[in-house]
Order: sequence, then C-alpha cells, then structure tokens
Amino acid sequence: MRVLTGARWWAELSPAAGAAVMAAGIISAGLHLIGRDVLSIAALAVSAALWLVLAADFAARLLGDRRRFRAEADTPAALTAVAATAVLGNRLSLLGWQPVALGLLALAAALWPGLLVAVLRHWGYRMPGAAFLVCVATQGLAVLASTLAAPTGHDWLGRAALAAFCLGLLLYAEALARFDFRQVVSGAGDHWVAGGALSITALAGSGLTASPLWTGWVHAGLRTVTLVTLGLSLAWYAVLLVAEAVRPRPRYDVRRWASVFPLGMTATACLSAAVSSGVGWLRPLGTVLLWVAVGASALTFAAFLAERGRVRPRT
Repeated sequence: MRVLTGARWWAELSPAAGAAVMAAGIISAGLHLIGRDVLSIAALAVSAALWLVLAADFAARLLGDRRRFRAEADTPAALTAVAATAVLGNRLSLLGWQPVALGLLALAAALWPGLLVAVLRHWGYRMPGAAFLVCVATQGLAVLASTLAAPTGHDWLGRAALAAFCLGLLLYAEALARFDFRQVVSGAGDHWVAGGALSITALAGSGLTASPLWTGWVHAGLRTVTLVTLGLSLAWYAVLLVAEAVRPRPRYDVRRWASVFPLGMTATACLSAAVSSGVGWLRPLGTVLLWVAVGASALTFAAFLAERGRVRPRT
C-alpha cells in the first residue's frame, strides 16, 4: 500500500484540480436558479474553500517553485485558474457580493492573457479535451463581466463581455480543429470539456441577450448564437454519454471533475437561456440535467474518497 504524507499530497496537486472549483461553483449557480438556496450555498462554500486551497498552492509554486510553475503554465489545465475564478465570481455576484466579484474579475482578467499566450504557444494537434479550456476561460470572463454590468452600472463591462464572447467562439473553433476525437472513447474525463465549452458559451450568450445594452439585430444575433451553441452542447452531451456507456471509465482521475463541470454548465445554460430566449421547455430540461450533475458530483467525490482510502497518510 502506498504511503502519502500530507505535504506530498499538497505537492502533487495538479492544475486540473481547478475543475472541481468550477464544478461546485456552477452547480451552486444552477441550484440558485431553481430555488434550492440551501444546497446552493453549500456548494458555493465548497467551491470557495477549494478555490482558497488552490490559490494558496498557485502562489506557493509561483514564489517557491518557478521551474514547475513555468512548466505547468504551458498546459491547457493551467487555464482552470482563470475559469475557476470567474465561475466563483459569477456565483458571488448572484449573491449580491459585487465588490468581491469585481475583485475576482480583475484577478481572472490579469491571469488570463499570460496563461492564454503560454498555452497557445505550446499547442499541437491531436490534443485532449483540456484544449477547449482556452474557450472556457475566455467565456468565463464574458459570463462574469456580463453578470456584473447591470448591478454595477458599468456598461463597459457589457461591451468587454461581448468582445470576450466573440473571441471565445474563435478559440473554440481552433481547439476543435486540434482536438483528438479518439478522446471521446478513451479520454480520462477532460474530453467532456468539448461540450462544456459550448455550454459556457451559451451561458455567456444568455447573459448578453438579457442585457439592455443590445437591441435590434445585435440582440437577435446573440439570441440565435446562444440557442445554436446550446443545441450543439446538448448534442455533445448525448454523444459523450453514449461513449461513456459503450466504454465505461470508472477509475477515479482528477480530470473527472472536468466531466462534472460540463454537466453542471449545460444544465445552468439551459436554465438561463430559458429566461433570456423565451424558450420555456429549456427550464424543465435544465432542472433534470442539474440533478444529473449533482449526482455525478457525488459519485466523483465518492470515487475520490475511495482513492484516498487506498493512499493512507503517514501518522
């Protein structure tokens, strides 16, 4: 039996662990949208606690292990730092904590360009699903900026959100061209981001559609793009679900949190788009998918505990 000390466990944290923050944060937002506020706050507390742990780890590597920091900053998983910060900020904004959410937006926006450029410089072909994090991180900024525009009265945030939204669409297309489609049946969990990136795009589009800043053909175009990207994300959902049934991958992997996040994001995008687009049947669909995401989160956490049980810390 392997023995793993607490210090070594901390040292082995992967940037991919940021997907757990994203998963808990977006499930919290979805639960808020269906009125399950107690569960929503519980999920938010988990997301915030995990974010603090990973933020401390991020800072420790930046200040104390620059070689490892530079090596990990080149990988798409590093962009979970941006996406997780934006998702957490979005949920805190919904709670009314606008100053904190603005601070998280500033932090995410400061991290985004350096990490994005580092990842793009090391892109290749036949990449795993983590490649789509270039889109997820960018659309995360769009979601948070559009959420903050109305309560803060800063219209420039809405315009910045639109710019990030358009860039995110371009980054998705580029990631899709580089994606190794064999990952659909062999991926360790992050292959689900191929669909989740479209879901967060739809969520960003939903926020922009609901904004009074955009009228006329711009509003109509945003609504159309929102519904198209949401439809494509649901198609990905179906394909990936069938692939999981055909080739189950039950073993725990930290990248499995990158499966839970798209499940929660697709559900939340449906719930949000139901209001902004006026397509009523998206709400019951989103509610069902949200509970699927909650169940998947519980199963993934149970698998994590089982894995930790096989790795007992030294006393």
